[in-house]
Amino acid sequence: MDNETNKHHEEMRNTPSTDEFGAPFGSNEDVIWIAQKVDAIRAQIGQVIIGQKEAVDLMMLGVFSAGHVLLEGVPGVAKTLAAKTLAKVLDIDFSRIQFTPDLMPSDIIGTSIFNRNASKFEFQKGPIFSNIVLIDEINRSPAKTQAALFEVMEERQISYDGTCYPMEFPFFVVATQNPVEQEGTYSLPEAQLDRFLFKIKIGHPSKSEEIAILQRFQGDIQTPDLSNISKILTPSDIARIHKIISGITIEEKIIHYIAEIVDATRNHGQIFLGASPRASLAIMRSAKANAAIMGRDFVTPDDVQFVVAPVLNHRLILTPEAEMENTQTEDIVLEILRTIEVPR
Repeated sequence: MDNETNKHHEEMRNTPSTDEFGAPFGSNEDVIWIAQKVDAIRAQIGQVIIGQKEAVDLMMLGVFSAGHVLLEGVPGVAKTLAAKTLAKVLDIDFSRIQFTPDLMPSDIIGTSIFNRNASKFEFQKGPIFSNIVLIDEINRSPAKTQAALFEVMEERQISYDGTCYPMEFPFFVVATQNPVEQEGTYSLPEAQLDRFLFKIKIGHPSKSEEIAILQRFQGDIQTPDLSNISKILTPSDIARIHKIISGITIEEKIIHYIAEIVDATRNHGQIFLGASPRASLAIMRSAKANAAIMGRDFVTPDDVQFVVAPVLNHRLILTPEAEMENTQTEDIVLEILRTIEVPR
């Protein structure tokens, strides 16, 4: 999206939705509790990550919406560090898988090992069996290895040798990829991309943020130390947040607004393949989560507008003509938002 839209989103998120008494509009104890937890998480992550406020919020929305997140950006913009820092504030297990061209599916999901004492083969679980799984450079491995993630990301289970192994709650995948480097990479198929709730594009920091980064880490010669990051949420907290978000009110006019946006992607001249109903549900679910972290128990059009581009920008297939013109998916989404009347 353009700078004007990003500025609007930033102002919206920094402006408290309060009444004359200072209490959040439409709030109750549950959403206030969520908003307080989110503020604490932002403070902890802010010790390491400078800027990227929108990306951090979207990653939290992914956790709260039970969705997976794809981080896209050039090397050196702290994609991996952001994911690791988010994992530190959650009191859950974390594992990291570095995707490489020679990585095999068994290196991810696990394999059978013969137990001599029991005289039988036993399934040895792989690193995918964790709560938060960071997959670095997901497009570095071929399609066979990428396909190993299909079932676990959608069904949250692994099927191996006729047995299903469910993942522990919560299960959240954060994947990273570099959009510039093409040599030695394998593009993710549409079916794989569709399993991500968001595709978050992380750009370079502003000049002031760059100065702040240099000042913050001028005395460090190694990677940032995350040992001082406090844990904020437990698995039971996340389960409670999921339940609260499921009860967030969304009016009929907001539902129609979401449907109009998605339908417009199916009838746009520069879009070859529009969004599916899964995208509609993703917008609604993440908009409800956004309302909760903003301290509201109802969804507004601003919540929809904040999440619509990250939800759609990896689900739309542009026409060859649009790709040749280097048209960005976010620009088309912004154009669609401008043409649809905002409910009042």
